[in-house]
Amino acid sequence: MLRRFGARVGAEAHVHPSVRIAIPWKLTLGAQCAVGDRAVLYALGPITVGTRATVSQGAHLCAGTHDLALQHRPLVKAPISIGADAWIAADAFIGPGVTVGTGAVVGARAVVTKDVAERWIVAGNPARPIRKMEK
Repeated sequence: MLRRFGARVGAEAHVHPSVRIAIPWKLTLGAQCAVGDRAVLYALGPITVGTRATVSQGAHLCAGTHDLALQHRPLVKAPISIGADAWIAADAFIGPGVTVGTGAVVGARAVVTKDVAERWIVAGNPARPIRKMEK
């Protein structure tokens, strides 16, 4: 169904039926990725979920904000990129313009407003680096 609305969906990608997706033609899901129960993919800007990446239940990927520097607060559509083999844990929030690197882990309920480097674990609100994982 997502493909009919313009999403690019890789082989064996799994999207739970309760996932909410806005503007699916700006969504790219890599092969074998998974998007869990009640996740929200708010694709005002492009959202890319990499191969074998996981977006867990209740996570919220929000690719839009407003420019507060301007009085009329225009909409800003900033992309989100989740790298291959990354894991966005339950109820985490990924803000606009964020890249989560390959193999990185975002802890449950974390709020991510800055890029996460490859193979780093981040957690908290705001998200802070915990440690880098071994290969």
